[in-house]
Amino acid sequence: MSDSLPLEGIRVLDLTRLLPGPLATRRLVEWGAEVIKIEGPAEQGQDDGARHMGRTPDDVAAGRPSQTFRALNAGKQLLQLDLRDAAGRDALLERSRTADVLIEGFRPGVMARLGLGWDALHAANPRLVVCAISGYGQRSVWAQRAGHDINYIAMAGVLQQIATPDGEIALPNFQIGDLLGGTQAALAGVLAALVAAQRTGLGRFVDISMAHEVLRHHVLASATLAATGRVPPPGRDLLSGGAPCYGVYRSADGRHVAVGALELKFWQQLCATLGRPDWAARHWTLGEAPGSPAALALRTDVAALFAAQPLAHWTALFADVDCCVTPVLRLDETLSHPLFGAETARPA
Repeated sequence: MSDSLPLEGIRVLDLTRLLPGPLATRRLVEWGAEVIKIEGPAEQGQDDGARHMGRTPDDVAAGRPSQTFRALNAGKQLLQLDLRDAAGRDALLERSRTADVLIEGFRPGVMARLGLGWDALHAANPRLVVCAISGYGQRSVWAQRAGHDINYIAMAGVLQQIATPDGEIALPNFQIGDLLGGTQAALAGVLAALVAAQRTGLGRFVDISMAHEVLRHHVLASATLAATGRVPPPGRDLLSGGAPCYGVYRSADGRHVAVGALELKFWQQLCATLGRPDWAARHWTLGEAPGSPAALALRTDVAALFAAQPLAHWTALFADVDCCVTPVLRLDETLSHPLFGAETARPA
């Protein structure tokens, strides 16, 4: 087995800011690519805003950017170029001649107005893969609209699904639009385009719309809509709380247990472990429809049982039971859990 990383020898120019693009290029660093992060002059407000997000007094005293910026940009070369200036634009164009990938996150049209659009970059280096990450795509009717993660998942119909049965929406502290629609989609597009460039000698323009990519991944709810003509009701569908076998239950100490006993065999094992074998036949595969009065009544009974003991009790009880039951961990607990030890955290 080779010890070399898969992207060794690949050079990437990173013009992105904040979260989606910088995390994508950080992943490329982890896979062996050389990444050059390019920012504009800080005194003109052209630096990456992530430098200042959560910056502590200790960071200020040490003259360093925030932990967020340091985490997202570790391993990258940092370079300042003023793309509003002809010399800065010429310098970027010259660097693009020896690069394999350029990733940018400006509003659509900005690179072209700077004289650094696809036509100019492709002429300078026909093999160059150019990836543009934006909220709503380069050519959509909303191309020029500003937005953030909350807007992308709202427009993609995802935020509406993250709700309680009474329709109260929970705002996730995990940036689905930025990370799935931006970071992961950009990585997939760039890697596919690199394969094509190696095969054909020609680069491609990868247009990543975070809102559109989230919608593309909204598969199960979309399938329900296509099959039934209705949008899955929040808190009432198979995977949103309408089935007792799949949900989150509060424990006696105010913590939570995640139950993913979706398959019948797991549900039966769960019921046996809970001492309620009489519940085993009440499963969605055996006709108890998610969201039905019977299913919701059973969910209430399951919730009452879990509420009778603290989280530690349930964690110990299910530790060696193969039925997809886990504690809902805080991030600090996650980072100290054996599952995420250093030996399993390294990139592939």
